[in-house]
Amino acid sequence: MATNFLVHEKIWFDKFKYDDAERKFYEQMNGPVAGSSRQENGASVILRDIARARENIQKSLAGSSGPGASSGPSGDHSELAVRIASLEVENQSLRGVVQDLQQAVSRLEARLSVLEKSSPAYRATAPQTQHVSPMRQAEPPVRKAAPAAEDDEDDAIDLFGSDEEEDKEAARLRAERLRQYAEKKAKKAVLVAKSSILLDVKPWDDETDMAQLEACVRSIQLDGLTWGGSKLVPVGYGIRKLQIQCVVEDDKVGTDLLEEEITKFEEHVQSVDIAAFNKI
Repeated sequence: MATNFLVHEKIWFDKFKYDDAERKFYEQMNGPVAGSSRQENGASVILRDIARARENIQKSLAGSSGPGASSGPSGDHSELAVRIASLEVENQSLRGVVQDLQQAVSRLEARLSVLEKSSPAYRATAPQTQHVSPMRQAEPPVRKAAPAAEDDEDDAIDLFGSDEEEDKEAARLRAERLRQYAEKKAKKAVLVAKSSILLDVKPWDDETDMAQLEACVRSIQLDGLTWGGSKLVPVGYGIRKLQIQCVVEDDKVGTDLLEEEITKFEEHVQSVDIAAFNKI
């Protein structure tokens, strides 16, 4: 049933065979399709190269034959001739400049020589024995030779003596200055360190004679000690203490020495205290 059905159908089962036959026919007529395309591509490339080469040749020919280009050897010769002529003109102008400079230098040299000859220094250094005979020219140096030698000896002796005198003078001045400095230093007042001390001197009781106590304290005389003002300050129960000011030189009098000297008056003094101590 199936085969009978396919028989009656209009189906071309051999189409591939006809396609192959047609392809082979055209290949035999024109060659293979791939080969032909490759050949066409190669030919197109060669044609493009040929066209470019022609174009380049034409451009080169147009450039060489243009209005600015020289036509053949005659054009080259003419250009060289023009350049040589310009160089010759330039050379002539440079020669003229060099000649002018040489003339100016020669004039300057002449003026310089004239100025040198007219200057007083040149006159002083110029030789003065041009018109003197040889005999006269030989005699003066002989006569002046001895005095010149004597002058040189005198100068040498004077120089030596002047050095000694200068040394002595310098030593004397140095000694004088040292002496003046020592005197000035001796006269200069030396700064002495001093202190101001406020002492509280306490009696034994209210029956102690405070005037006598103050007199005992002021009777202490030491080198570098100066007594100042004093006053009586109440302590209590009718007892008063003596507050006295003094100035001492630190290198000569100390607080311990003051306390020791004041406490020697045992009949009147019970104790000694330092109320204030200030550097001057």
